[in-house]
Amino acid sequence: MPDRGGKVLPTIHQAALPLDRLILTDAPDAEAVPMDVFFVGGGPAGLAGAIALARMVKADHEAGGGLGDVQIGVLEKAGALGEHSLSGAVVNPIAIRALFPELKDKDFPFRAPVAAERVYYLTESHALRIPTPPTMQNHGYYVASICEIVRWLGEKAEGLGVNIFTGFPAAALLTEGQRVTGVRTAPSGLSRTGEQGSGYTPPTDITAQITVLAEGTRGTLSQAYLEWQQIPSDNPQIFALGVKEIWETLRPLDAVVHTLGWPVPKDCFGGSFMYPLTRNLIALGIVVGLDYKRTSDDVHEMLQRMKLHPLFREILEGGEMVEWGAKTIPEGGYYALPKRRHGDGLMIVGDSAGLVEVASLKGIHYAMQSGMFAARAAFDALKRKDTSAATLKEYDTMVDGSFIAKDLHQRRNMRLTFQKNNFYVAGLKAGLMTVTAGALFGGKTESHRDAEVAREVSPPQPFTPDGKLTFSKLDAVFKSGNATRDDIPSHLIVGPDITPEVAELYAHMCPAGVYERDGDRLVVSPANCIDCKATDVIGPRWTLREGGSGPKYRQM
Repeated sequence: MPDRGGKVLPTIHQAALPLDRLILTDAPDAEAVPMDVFFVGGGPAGLAGAIALARMVKADHEAGGGLGDVQIGVLEKAGALGEHSLSGAVVNPIAIRALFPELKDKDFPFRAPVAAERVYYLTESHALRIPTPPTMQNHGYYVASICEIVRWLGEKAEGLGVNIFTGFPAAALLTEGQRVTGVRTAPSGLSRTGEQGSGYTPPTDITAQITVLAEGTRGTLSQAYLEWQQIPSDNPQIFALGVKEIWETLRPLDAVVHTLGWPVPKDCFGGSFMYPLTRNLIALGIVVGLDYKRTSDDVHEMLQRMKLHPLFREILEGGEMVEWGAKTIPEGGYYALPKRRHGDGLMIVGDSAGLVEVASLKGIHYAMQSGMFAARAAFDALKRKDTSAATLKEYDTMVDGSFIAKDLHQRRNMRLTFQKNNFYVAGLKAGLMTVTAGALFGGKTESHRDAEVAREVSPPQPFTPDGKLTFSKLDAVFKSGNATRDDIPSHLIVGPDITPEVAELYAHMCPAGVYERDGDRLVVSPANCIDCKATDVIGPRWTLREGGSGPKYRQM
């Protein structure tokens, strides 16, 4: 239906997923790189899966199991492992302990155990401390940098003989009938108009008996596969946008801090965090559901305003913001899980499958555990010499019978109730769901895609960053390490009928300043993109681009 009544409906301005570019029926190139099992994405899910599989293959070989040599690969679009990884993060160590049972917690790349924690309800000038909800209690967990975890996992994988290819985005799935047979990477060295430049490198085909999609949040190939195979879910997936900063501070932070309330509007879902990494280094950020209600709602700007609150200002003032980044987070939970996360020659793991539990703000251990389950299913399939869906369904069975599905099911409606009720009623219901382990208000809550939420056209509140405590989007992008070529072809597919009001929505939606409203027209600066994928949720479609593009995170 068209925009009407002073509102913008994002879905009618969004281009369709370009399946013809993402699902290829071409035969692989004659010089294709052959692999046996290939993980697309070098994050915690893909690397944990590769490590687990390499260990199984090694144990099989030592026991004379007869499986023989197995080529395991990991493909990562960033120029180096960890450069596109971003999370809070407070980590539940259950999965990494299972992956490395011979190690102690002190051997893992964590910063520190959670020693204390506080939760506050904020108004614009006050902070009311409230009891820590059971789902947010982090005793026994660890504050960490996901960049550092990923780099550490990469070293462990390489030590086991896993082939890691960085700077190669998987731009399309290779298929034969209903079977996935591998991937084709994105070319590099193209001019803005798509012509081959002096540094042009053509796409590379990589074939595999089993392809594991570990693309992270809003995975393009995962979306394409689910749509191609017409795999449903009870509810559509919904997303939040998180914007995060790393600060060197003069004052130490002595606890993990979470907040509710201001500056997130009461009709939006979200909150903030502040975590101590070292005595003088902290991570802070804000997470807001992309089903927000106004064209002027701006998550980056909410974070900047938040830092003016006394709770944050007293810690940050006099310090320096050293790194900035953003990322979307799947929030749909149990009812948004695809009915099938496997197929002939393929499995989908981690954030790409929606394995995030919003109430506890956790996803890393689910990602790693799902990668390990995929490794077990792949190993068994190779042993049976059968990589069809009939064999790989073992992966779904393991996920569905594990703590992953149990946790998501217990809290299946806690995020969704905020789509149906005001802040206070939703908070009460979520609390009752927690104490009853999901038994109360346990029936399925219907949901809708973020792009189907109409946005009220509203003017933004004036805000001028000071460049010391608060920052513009362009200054923030510089702190992400983004070094994308200015003349790179656009990887963004802008949809139809972009009115001035839609341009305004996009300008506020993107934390990196990719979109600007110039009078009545939309101006797009693709090189600013940091691959957070918010645009793919409610704006122009995001597609894979030249390897090494985007941010170069170090401590995120």
